[in-house]
Amino acid sequence: MATPSRIAVARTLHLVFGEGARVPDAWDAGLAPADAGLANALLGQCLRRWGTLQAAIRPQLTDPSRGLPLGTQVALAIGLAQLAWLPGVSDHAAVNESVDLATSREVGFPPHKGLVNAILRRAAKDRSVLTAQLDASDSQLDRSPFTDRVLRAALAPRGGGLEALWHRLQAPPHPHFLALRDEPLPAGLEPAGALPGALCLAPDASFPSAWLASGAGMVQDLSSQALLAFHWEHPVTRILDACSAPGGKATVLARRYPGARLVAVERNAARARRLQENLDLRGVAAEVVVADACPWLLRDGPSFDLIMLDAPCSGSGTLQKHPELNWLGDALDLARLAQTQRGLLEAALPRLAPGGLLIYAVCSWLPEEGLAHREQVLASQPRFRPAAIWPAAMGTEGDPTSLFRPDPLAWAGEGFQAFAFTV
Repeated sequence: MATPSRIAVARTLHLVFGEGARVPDAWDAGLAPADAGLANALLGQCLRRWGTLQAAIRPQLTDPSRGLPLGTQVALAIGLAQLAWLPGVSDHAAVNESVDLATSREVGFPPHKGLVNAILRRAAKDRSVLTAQLDASDSQLDRSPFTDRVLRAALAPRGGGLEALWHRLQAPPHPHFLALRDEPLPAGLEPAGALPGALCLAPDASFPSAWLASGAGMVQDLSSQALLAFHWEHPVTRILDACSAPGGKATVLARRYPGARLVAVERNAARARRLQENLDLRGVAAEVVVADACPWLLRDGPSFDLIMLDAPCSGSGTLQKHPELNWLGDALDLARLAQTQRGLLEAALPRLAPGGLLIYAVCSWLPEEGLAHREQVLASQPRFRPAAIWPAAMGTEGDPTSLFRPDPLAWAGEGFQAFAFTV
């Protein structure tokens, strides 16, 4: 029988390619640390190189035009990925456990047990040749039309560099952290260098699970940390985090303005509970409101000196962390997302107090989710003025800038667009 790590990978690949679903946050829950490490490495390779793996399989079929059941594709991809890119996995484990996956009625296709065995045993005869052949494949095999569009949008201000950006996004991301207490850091955490206060793991260091669970620190992407390192000297007594879960930005804002009243809005009840748990763990006092932010904002209510609107979006700037988006992005309803974003922004602007600051952000490179909304506000609501709160290196205007849009070839964080207005 296949190990739990390989079964978890197979189930997750079925979710992505069979049901068009995102990889769940806790997809590897219950796996031992060593098994979880293997599972994450294997899933990442299968998702990032799915097109290449399937292209390598087709010439070995008697009738390639007939295609293969998803269970066979999954078993072969898992086996080939181990043989090509996971040298610590033995030939025997890579082949036999993939054959076991093929025989499973849940995640495999039992009639193709022999086919899976034959293809993988042939590949295992010379793993170095297999690796060289797969790595020499056309990178376009692993990119969807959605991803090509995203890469072009990311590079639009500078042009060129598509293959270089794609190569960077193919490497598994390195997590970044933020310390929340003035106490010694866990062994293995060190300054990231790109941003004051940002932390990263030293090579081969253990993930600081206990430190995070204690509330002494949190995981936060480099781009989120840079976004929140804005320069703003006006007084802030009331803060709204309009789409708040899981609470990272709310935590930073509360620490930056300890005397301010913080309202955190989240429409999903389960995510709101998790938001409250995170804020409690970190010692952050906030009023958590379970509501859809748009109608909540449209009701009569107080104004805010600082509004953070991290709007729901395609997540196209997170392709490195979420490689399944490469394969799912073409099914996204971008027009609906843009309409939701526009509605949230239009509802939030009137709640901004005179002299206040509104930051709109999305983890997306697509202009219709970011800069297009900024242009609409500038054209239709002249009383709102751009607020230059970020250094020039984070944007595309002068020094400082009201745009947050780091160069994706020079910046290690996720892809973000943000802009700031004051009134």
